[in-house]
Amino acid sequence: MPFAQLVLGSPGSGKSTYCDGMHQFMGAIGRECSVVNLDPANDKTNYPCALDIRELITLEEIMSDDQLGPNGGILYAFEELENNMEWLENGLKELGDSYILFDCPGQVELYTHHNSLRNIFFKLQKMGYRLVAVHLSDSFCLTQPSLYISNLLLTLRAMLQMDLPHINVLTKIDKISSYDPLPFNLDYYTEVQDLSYLLPYLEEESPAMRSDKFRRLNEAVANLVENFALVRFEVLAVENKKSMMHLLRVIDRAGGYVFGGAEGANDTVWQVAMRNEGSMMEVQDIQERWVDAKEEYDVAEEKEWEEQQKRTGGDTGATTPDLIPDDDDDEFDGMLPPMGDSGVKVVRRNQ
Repeated sequence: MPFAQLVLGSPGSGKSTYCDGMHQFMGAIGRECSVVNLDPANDKTNYPCALDIRELITLEEIMSDDQLGPNGGILYAFEELENNMEWLENGLKELGDSYILFDCPGQVELYTHHNSLRNIFFKLQKMGYRLVAVHLSDSFCLTQPSLYISNLLLTLRAMLQMDLPHINVLTKIDKISSYDPLPFNLDYYTEVQDLSYLLPYLEEESPAMRSDKFRRLNEAVANLVENFALVRFEVLAVENKKSMMHLLRVIDRAGGYVFGGAEGANDTVWQVAMRNEGSMMEVQDIQERWVDAKEEYDVAEEKEWEEQQKRTGGDTGATTPDLIPDDDDDEFDGMLPPMGDSGVKVVRRNQ
């Protein structure tokens, strides 16, 4: 049974960077992974693209032939893909049981009210794919109450529209300490707690928000989000290994990967780690890790990885080589495979 992530998010939220980082991370833990580019406007990808929608249709062709703008062209492309599902199905069959990352465009219409994207993935579910929607949002939205509440509405609408297991992620969380101080701790925003506390700050943001009309509107929006009680967020710093590990555990639980059989090299070890509830990051750790003591944690984690590298002495005792090259362009520089004294022999499955 193949598993997949549907990577959604507004432009600039870090979708392609996430796909590149997650692809490298899965390679480091021995999980076979392939990335599918579903953005007909993305002609340059940092990750190795196993399947590219531009082989079927490109945004430039649509805009030239049908006189459509960028947004209309993207919607047309997905309607075209929906009517040519054989191309996608045949391409995915060639990838076998590889874990798939679908890198989607940033047009929010695709996952808020347009049906083509949803219909495409419903068809993939019928093929046996276990899908998880991973909705990325730039953590900059926390700096302004209006941006945060707008993002809550967008996220809620996407959850209702896609009707899939859904993980919402605040990306670039390592930059949050460089912004102006937030009025509340991070857990207030990630857990989407009582939004009535945020309304006074919303009124301070703009004089127009202080009228009774806008006050009632803001209260209604806050009540709407709270009554659904669906939205919460994980946090992510792509270059941080522990942050990636935590998020992948959450996604695997949502999609059922953690409950399935081991697949690929090293997945037996990974499955054990997935079931270790004690390794999950607690809510109070988020504020301390990324705001209150970020620099101290950065230094401590760097020393931890250096000590691990010294203990292994460059010989991991496994048959799998270092999957992440040690170069300046790599976000996971120096990532180590499982330690040699784990007692587990790692054998990569033949492709």
